[in-house]
Amino acid sequence: MKLRWLIACLLALGVSAGCTQTNMPRSGQPDTLNRSGQFAPRMQSATPELADGPEHGVRSPAPMSLADLRSKYRSTFLLNGPATKREVALTFDDAPDAVFTPKVLDALKQEGVKATFFVVGNRVEAYPDIMKRMVREGHVIGNHSYSHANLPKLTDNKFREEIIKTDQLIREYTGSAPHIVRPPYGNINEDQIRWLSSQHKKIVNWNVDSLDWKGLSAEQVATNVLAHVRPGSIVLQHAAGGVGEDLSGTVDALPKIIKKLREDGVKLVTVPELLGIAP
Repeated sequence: MKLRWLIACLLALGVSAGCTQTNMPRSGQPDTLNRSGQFAPRMQSATPELADGPEHGVRSPAPMSLADLRSKYRSTFLLNGPATKREVALTFDDAPDAVFTPKVLDALKQEGVKATFFVVGNRVEAYPDIMKRMVREGHVIGNHSYSHANLPKLTDNKFREEIIKTDQLIREYTGSAPHIVRPPYGNINEDQIRWLSSQHKKIVNWNVDSLDWKGLSAEQVATNVLAHVRPGSIVLQHAAGGVGEDLSGTVDALPKIIKKLREDGVKLVTVPELLGIAP
């Protein structure tokens, strides 16, 4: 009989009122009764450890997307100019080189158009004569970093070095550092935008992409531009490329693009003219 009573008490884990023995924790302190008459373990006196560490280590803010950054920094991070005037800016990245940049310059000169070139610092060093020609023929020069780096992947010091070094090179040819910067691949983060703004610079991307870097034909390049252009547009093309890239489509498309825009009453201007800022 006593054996059955003991087994019943053990099965009930000491909760049944028929068991007269008291559960004793390892500390020797008896547990307390809760409102239902059951035993509730006493709180440990020692401070429990955090399960997963500080919350900020897990819930750190995610980087803002480019769309969010453009929305937050509307006066600094620009994709286009005002739509109130029928003006469009042709821009060319990655210059200078000795193959395609001269051909782009020839086409622009033939049509009497001034464009905006976002230059790479180490290419300015490699092709000084082409750089001189761009400036001599009245084109606006913008900063496209020194080594065409993906800027958000750089440390703050390295990022600033990319911009400052290219500014210094441009100043040697134009007499002043540019007020406009285009990040390679269009990529940039919030801290970099803030620093550039502190240096009185505008980040200028685009809202019409020719996709010419894909080696497209002249017809494809022209279609990509003319199908999407509107008053205030900033058009992205390239005047130099990576190893093996063919930009013949860009060169051959330029006369058609310029002619069609002019027929539509569009004036072709530089980025500073479009945005109303100093060159």
